[in-house]
Amino acid sequence: MDCVGTNCYPVDGYECCEPSRSVVAGRIDRTGRTGADGTDIDIPMRSPATGMYIGRFVVVAPGIGAYRVSSRSFPNRQVVDRDGTLTVSPTPDAPPTENPYISYNCVRAVETPSGKRLAAIGNGSHVDPIAEKLEIGYPERDALAEPLLALDYEKDDYDTPRIAGVIGPDAATIGTVRRDALLVETVSEPTIVATYEIDSPEAHSLEATAAIEAATEVLTASFEHPVCAAGVTVDDGGVDVALDNGAADTTDA
Repeated sequence: MDCVGTNCYPVDGYECCEPSRSVVAGRIDRTGRTGADGTDIDIPMRSPATGMYIGRFVVVAPGIGAYRVSSRSFPNRQVVDRDGTLTVSPTPDAPPTENPYISYNCVRAVETPSGKRLAAIGNGSHVDPIAEKLEIGYPERDALAEPLLALDYEKDDYDTPRIAGVIGPDAATIGTVRRDALLVETVSEPTIVATYEIDSPEAHSLEATAAIEAATEVLTASFEHPVCAAGVTVDDGGVDVALDNGAADTTDA
């Protein structure tokens, strides 16, 4: 496998390098981060990787976000709309399981004490306490960090990270707790974090402008084992949610 570029990492025994963000699609994208000398830092953007399995993932940006379930072990799942809260749950034909990580709210709309509209998004039961802290006025960073730290990574066979985001009209925050780290960042452009491979926040393309477009875009992204997806947009008028369970069930909620 021949790879060229500037961001290098091992893949299947090879040293693979990716193009930096400054040359992707012929444009320069900035993250707003600065180096010690005060200059902007270009963060590498991972090229779409057909055949890569990254598990569940979230993508957030100011005003928009999406979440995808990818699974090799439990593919019989769907996203359902419960009065504006999006929930991952087994499909009717799913085999019985005692796994505690199969069902959870993945998107919740929030109104803060000051009337600000936000959305909490993530891959597990931590979404609820994140939303609840936002509702009582916690700053977005703290509302993410405290539940992630308290609940910690999932205690399964893989020590699966918890991933989450908070989306507002003009800002977004993304976070993850892994076995070895707790990471929370405020971002100004589309950013992804996943349970595997991309387990630290990094820049990621998201072209969608509507909730249903966001759900479909991440569901059809070229990562392995897609199952279902949720999308959300946030503006001063409120929160819109949508879901995509594949061709048989796509809903603009």
